[in-house]
Amino acid sequence: MTRVAPKSRPVDLALAPVDNTLLANLCGALDENIRQIETAFDVAISRRGERFTVRGENAPRAVQALQHFYVLARQPLSVDEIQLGLIELTNAPVRRVSAGEGPADSPQLITRKAELHGRTPRQIDYLKAIQAHDITFGIGPAGTGKTYLAVASAVDAFERDLVERIILTRPAVEAGERLGFLPGDLAQKVDPYLRPLYDALYDLMGYDRVAKLYDKGAIEIAPLAFMRGRTLNHAFIILDEAQNTTPEQMKMFLTRIGIGAKAVVTGDLTQVDLPKGQKSGLREARDILREVRGLAFTEFQKEDVVRHPLVARIVAAYESHGNQQKT
Repeated sequence: MTRVAPKSRPVDLALAPVDNTLLANLCGALDENIRQIETAFDVAISRRGERFTVRGENAPRAVQALQHFYVLARQPLSVDEIQLGLIELTNAPVRRVSAGEGPADSPQLITRKAELHGRTPRQIDYLKAIQAHDITFGIGPAGTGKTYLAVASAVDAFERDLVERIILTRPAVEAGERLGFLPGDLAQKVDPYLRPLYDALYDLMGYDRVAKLYDKGAIEIAPLAFMRGRTLNHAFIILDEAQNTTPEQMKMFLTRIGIGAKAVVTGDLTQVDLPKGQKSGLREARDILREVRGLAFTEFQKEDVVRHPLVARIVAAYESHGNQQKT
């Protein structure tokens, strides 16, 4: 391990009981899991047997993480499990849990992923808000789980027979691109814009089941323009990338909600791709509807990023740069 951490008093840790299998599972192949902990807390970790030395300003937190994962290391720990666990540890006090257990207050969702749950306090609040409100807004940076948790909530509602259909939609044109030059008919032109929604459904329900439900009309994935003039009853509707809606489009979407329906609107107001001078429908909706009863708003922060540990730092670096540009 060649990483050099900031100078500070090192923290020593001796894991007990000593068990070579637990140590191997904790460290991972070629110490990959240890490197993930180093990256997450910006520390340097050296090891001899069951004895670890951690250097860096966040050494105490890294030591807690080592102790936490050692408890869970009865089976090999994948990099995914380490990264997701680090996110939870960063946002909540370390506690000793059994492998696969989530926060006690996180809603449990019925999907193909039994271990799916909120990883941060805001994610847990978001899931609770979706269950308790007919319309929920999830606003924040990429990687915070806005869309994925919304799709998971839709799958959960469908599996519990709370809704009859799942409808996923998003604006078809983004980042200044236009559909005209793309090959194929309209469905083929908009398909790349809707691909993230397909991917989430496949992950949570399986490809074959999604395909069957799609053929039956129980799952619908369409560009936002296709929602005009419809009334959506007994459906779970998700509007993704809502920062790229115009105020007119947002009002149109919100007034499509019918009897027995639930809607989630997600977007990142730092990534608006509308023409210069065009106000985002998501921004306007947040300003106008915040005090309306029956609606909920969850605003995610960089601390809620549930991706590679470096992603949160990248988001923070861009925020810092943007603040410097303003001053």
